[in-house]
Amino acid sequence: PGRYLISNVFKALHRTRMSVFKDDNRALAAARLKINEEFQKNKNETSDENIKKMIKMGSDVEAVLRQCVLQVEHVDENKLLLRPRESLLLENVPYCDQPRKKS
Repeated sequence: PGRYLISNVFKALHRTRMSVFKDDNRALAAARLKINEEFQKNKNETSDENIKKMIKMGSDVEAVLRQCVLQVEHVDENKLLLRPRESLLLENVPYCDQPRKKS
């Protein structure tokens, strides 16, 4: 696996971090630190097998962040505000107890 794949995963993680933690400076900084720390820690790895595993892990982490993490903000003592990203919103079809008759 080349540096190209490693660079792609690194950039994808940072792009996702910026989207997922938008406007949350503390979370943005913590995620940036963790991503950079993990890549720095493993920068001298030479085993192709280990590098492939780490690329897979990075891609999996990026997918989990992108698909599963939601932003929630405390707006009052007992009140939270959910801030879903546009990409997480699905087309919503209203539920109907009685099916429509076919014409």
